Amino acid sequence: MDLKEEAGLGEAINRHWYYTSKAKMAAAHIGRCRSVLDIGAGSGFFSRWLLRNKLAERAACIDTGYPNEWDDREAGREIVFRRSIVSSDADLVLMMDVLEHVDDDVKLLRECLDMVQPGARVLITVPAFQFLWSAHDEFLEHRRRYTLPQLRGTVEKAGAHVTSGHYYYGAIFPLAAGVRLFQRRRKPDSSDMRQTNPALNAALEAICKAEIAIMRWNKVAGLSVVMTCRK
Repeated sequence: MDLKEEAGLGEAINRHWYYTSKAKMAAAHIGRCRSVLDIGAGSGFFSRWLLRNKLAERAACIDTGYPNEWDDREAGREIVFRRSIVSSDADLVLMMDVLEHVDDDVKLLRECLDMVQPGARVLITVPAFQFLWSAHDEFLEHRRRYTLPQLRGTVEKAGAHVTSGHYYYGAIFPLAAGVRLFQRRRKPDSSDMRQTNPALNAALEAICKAEIAIMRWNKVAGLSVVMTCRK
């Protein structure tokens, strides 16, 4: 997650349709796990969500953007925040919108895989389709957007075994893509993620939640590419 994007939403991120539906999508893939290693975690939204919903026992959030390191608790469970680590006993690695921020995505993923034991699961999300590139990407300092085959290639080059891959936010893709293309010439001075009025927020969350039931068959289009793999 991007700290710049989260700063613009503040506390509202905990209710924002985009993040809550992505957390539920992740949960559908993950089920339960013992320990989470959340790479590029930002505020730790996804790890905290898993802990609150009793889908994980503890979590470590790693982000080079942290001004300091600290320990915390979420729903009575341990969650720590670190700038870097050498190794982890986590059985789940989260990389939620991280790979698009670095020049060498294969190298970063390989380094993350080296931190965990064989058999560890990895859940990756990245923004989809380069033709949707806009001021939003420039503001967040993205390097690229992906297609499903491109992300699969990155994962396989890093030495991981792909277990599933699909697009997500497919139900809202036509509308969102139209808005993104219309706004692509605006100045890169903010993220597209903003607070949404409650009625619209609830409607978008319901649409995206319904999509979870069929998301694994979506190999065509969406705003995000989602991939699970194992070391």
